[in-house]
Amino acid sequence: MMKRFDSKRQNDYLYLQVAEEKPLLEFLLENVKHESRTKIKATLRGRGIKVDGKFVTQFDFPLKPGMKVAVSKSKRDDMQLKSRYVKIVYEDKFIIVVEKNVGILSMAAGHSSLNVKSVLDDYFHKSHQRCTAHVVHRLDRDTSGLMVYAKDIEVEQVLEHNWHDIVYDRRYVAVVSGEMEEDGGTIANWLKDNKAYITYSSPVDNGGKYAVTHFHTLARTTEYSLVEYRLETGRKNQIRVHSADMGHPVCGDVKYGNGDNPLNRLCLHAYMLCFYHPVTGERMEFETPIPSAFKSLFR
Repeated sequence: MMKRFDSKRQNDYLYLQVAEEKPLLEFLLENVKHESRTKIKATLRGRGIKVDGKFVTQFDFPLKPGMKVAVSKSKRDDMQLKSRYVKIVYEDKFIIVVEKNVGILSMAAGHSSLNVKSVLDDYFHKSHQRCTAHVVHRLDRDTSGLMVYAKDIEVEQVLEHNWHDIVYDRRYVAVVSGEMEEDGGTIANWLKDNKAYITYSSPVDNGGKYAVTHFHTLARTTEYSLVEYRLETGRKNQIRVHSADMGHPVCGDVKYGNGDNPLNRLCLHAYMLCFYHPVTGERMEFETPIPSAFKSLFR
């Protein structure tokens, strides 16, 4: 199918030669071993792939026999941030997509608080990038999953002001308390904070914000259910409140839960984020695996 060939920069790139016609992404998935589809796509988007010496970012770029494909090793290594709380999934000169762990804020709140923005700012400084991370959306401290940050204020403004047009799919997965009765459905109501900053729901307009959540039950036992949530709106604590409204609060939720906490964490993970690139308009689709600890409750 392909052969490797020598180069003076062999240490920087993995070199492959094309033996038959096929789209670039299909070729990479077949020939770049030990890398996930998400990582290969991120390397492609991040200008880490050359075809006959020229950078190519087009997934369906048509390869022909005899062409030489170079896959940057350093590009993939650059995406590894040495942090137990933050993993870089994708990066270009405009945006950075990360997977956040539990126990870290999205942005600073008070003095010396551990937050993703400061971790990224430190990474940008150490990698000699003249930029800072600009917060576009947030995840709670104890929610894990995918987030996007802008690298300059202009891109941040585009994302912030056009968020609902730019983001076309956001999904979470949660372990909830009890056995879900329904396989799927939609919950919609108005959400508003009280004076103690607790979000509560109302079936009629209470002066708050209208919130719509679509849910799909993935697995269930008599004790717990694994549920996928797709957000139509992105309100504060939306999934946590709507789960509690259904009588199946998110496990580990000290604010809206019932004390059920089998994994000693808030069992909520933002596992899918799909949006149009704020500068290029390209469709960007990111997905992380459902946490193995979540799945362990349903074996």
